[in-house]
Amino acid sequence: MKFNRERQKTVDQWGDVSIGLGERKNVHLEVSASYSGHPVQIPVHVRRGPKAGPVLFISAAVHGDEINGTGAIRQILLDPYLQLISGSLILVPVVNVLGFERHSRYLPDRRDLNRSFPGSAKGSLASRMARLILDEIIERADYGIDLHTAAVRRTNFPNVRADLDIPNVRRLTEAFGCEVTVNEKGPAGCLRRAACEAGCPTFILEAGEVWKVESLVIEYALRGIKNVLMRLGMIAGQPQEPAYRTAIRETAWIRADSAGFLHFHVAPGDIVNKGTPIATIDSLVGSEGEVIFSTENGIVLGMTTLPVTAPGEPVCHIGLVPRGRNQIAEVIRSLPKNSLHQRIRDDLATSIMVVDPHRK
Repeated sequence: MKFNRERQKTVDQWGDVSIGLGERKNVHLEVSASYSGHPVQIPVHVRRGPKAGPVLFISAAVHGDEINGTGAIRQILLDPYLQLISGSLILVPVVNVLGFERHSRYLPDRRDLNRSFPGSAKGSLASRMARLILDEIIERADYGIDLHTAAVRRTNFPNVRADLDIPNVRRLTEAFGCEVTVNEKGPAGCLRRAACEAGCPTFILEAGEVWKVESLVIEYALRGIKNVLMRLGMIAGQPQEPAYRTAIRETAWIRADSAGFLHFHVAPGDIVNKGTPIATIDSLVGSEGEVIFSTENGIVLGMTTLPVTAPGEPVCHIGLVPRGRNQIAEVIRSLPKNSLHQRIRDDLATSIMVVDPHRK
């Protein structure tokens, strides 16, 4: 993978802080001030290899409660064996520091930072933060990875979301090596879309739940990040290939038509066919009610972690696999129980109650 972007700013100078080849330093970006006048700062770690090369930014907690990515970046920071041989890393463990402090997805004014890009230096708090991130992080980088989780009361099987119609984004996601990629531009105002429009190919990883640092999600994220670093020639080693790959253009939510207590029959990462039982809804006193069936053929991308539901509420998020679904199912069935795919499937399933529909 080549890098030839004309960056607006360099990675070696951050205000009055200089960072030479082979150095690593922490810098702080001032984004606002508290009501008492104290500065609000985003902590950033910059690590440079001994030789010039591509610049990769990795960000997390753009939504302040999505901290699996924060855990992954901290593991990079703490790993004594991850040594750059070229290029530079810009690590931003928490972008939305104000939401993070409140365990909240949003900023204090209830705005969504990930719908506020490219932002404005004279706009709202969210708009100013977005502009700062664009100017001070994205404009210094050749590539970007933004780490996310499912929204509150949901969990996601790891999946990359990227605009595969952009060749450099497609190459970057292929280097990451995720089994499931959802091909989409992203909503207006999101970081990755603004980064791509600014000429910095960027994708997101969606994995796990809010308010958690899940060890297997971290392992999954680190595998992909190291794959990218290897493909970019920034660290030594051979990338790990995923068990399978599929690109998805459409997804669908399966919703409940009645209320009650949920017993699931599938888990995140499972392959389902149209008519596969997804969940059974019981009354609180035990009588069996509606059985929810999949209306699509595909893979389970996400699920509610709430044990109860009501009419119209989303229960299961299906990625519509365009072709080769049966072959993927065979690959998954043949994987050993200690494979990362199976371990993360089983671990995410602990957030819900999964039972065999034939024994229910």
